[in-house]
Amino acid sequence: VDWEISEDEEVDEYNAQLIRDRLFGVVFSIASQIVEEDVCSLEDVDRGAKVGLRWIEGPFELMNKVGIDEAWRMASSYASLCGSDYKLPKFFEERSQSKEEFEFRYVDVEMDGSIARVKLNRPEAMNALNSALVSQLDEMISDLNSDENVTTIVFEGAGKAFVAGADVKFFVDKLKEDAFKEIKTFTEAGHNLLDKIENSEKTTIALTTGAALGGGLEFALACDYRIGTRRTDLRFPETSIGIYPGLGGTQRTPRMVGVEVARWAVLAGPLIEGKTAKAIGLLSEFVEPSEVENTVVKLAGKGKPENKYLGGTHSKSTLVKRIQKLFDNSNMKMLLDGETPSGINAEDPFVTHQMKNLSYKAPVALRLASKLIDLSTDTKLDEGLKAELDHLSEIFGTEDALEGLSALIEHRRPSYQGK
Repeated sequence: VDWEISEDEEVDEYNAQLIRDRLFGVVFSIASQIVEEDVCSLEDVDRGAKVGLRWIEGPFELMNKVGIDEAWRMASSYASLCGSDYKLPKFFEERSQSKEEFEFRYVDVEMDGSIARVKLNRPEAMNALNSALVSQLDEMISDLNSDENVTTIVFEGAGKAFVAGADVKFFVDKLKEDAFKEIKTFTEAGHNLLDKIENSEKTTIALTTGAALGGGLEFALACDYRIGTRRTDLRFPETSIGIYPGLGGTQRTPRMVGVEVARWAVLAGPLIEGKTAKAIGLLSEFVEPSEVENTVVKLAGKGKPENKYLGGTHSKSTLVKRIQKLFDNSNMKMLLDGETPSGINAEDPFVTHQMKNLSYKAPVALRLASKLIDLSTDTKLDEGLKAELDHLSEIFGTEDALEGLSALIEHRRPSYQGK
């Protein structure tokens, strides 16, 4: 059947279905053949479609979406037009009969002697944490923690990022579905994963040699060591999108760099490059890119640190002194009210910049994040982490949370109402 369709042409439902079936049939047929012939994995087929062709979903994700048996029907219909020599892969037929969805692996592991190198392989989404990735990491870490031949676990992200936070669309979808319970379940799973890393008997190292944002930075903070380079960018963007860091950011950060620096990092949410991150204590190592592997070997030989939570930064830099002065306990009420604290020079460019940053944040998120950071001074880590989880319903129940998360997806500036 041939169609000639102009811009204002109307297509009846029957022909529209034929077009849909033919297009999907071609895509599903070719995609399955690529996998059968070992050109690449099904994960890479989908990744290529999304990164190279800018598809929202890859061929195998689309098969899951329309239903495996329906995808087989479409592919079979196309194959019948190609003659008797054209055969669809056997694995595709078997999958259609079982109707089991295709599963995607986002975590790869390679052994280098006693060092397990774990790669988060979701570069098309900058390795953003979703339910599948968290679940697969949890399973992988459990296996590595129980393996006597493993002494060190190194985490790295495929592509340019370590981990660019959590999957924001998931949060938006669940809020619109009034399904907060699923958000909490996902966050609890994230806490369990980071707890396994935090309490692992193995030496754990995060290669934060790219962007580590939000949940990605929280992931890295759960590790014993964080290696950065001049390509490193760290940031807590949560308060700018209506929420607070919910995977330990309000608890591990102050225990590592001190309350004042944590307030700056979490509340103001600046982008922190590698050299500064090392100076304030968020990075344990700052090296040239060519020295990353040597540093991994050095830290693997050194073993676990005696105490990675020093309770504050030891840096005497001008930046740290300014942060500590501005974000002192005595100034927090005025800062959260959007006012320059008494005794602080409002004309100081550093102060002006921080006040501007704070003005862009969601007010409720700022106050809750500040409250949780304060808890770190007189609670144990597990108690502070529990408090983060306990306040999830409060922050995700705000109008500002949905507004901020939605604005990020829609590429616009959010309009916060403080409620």
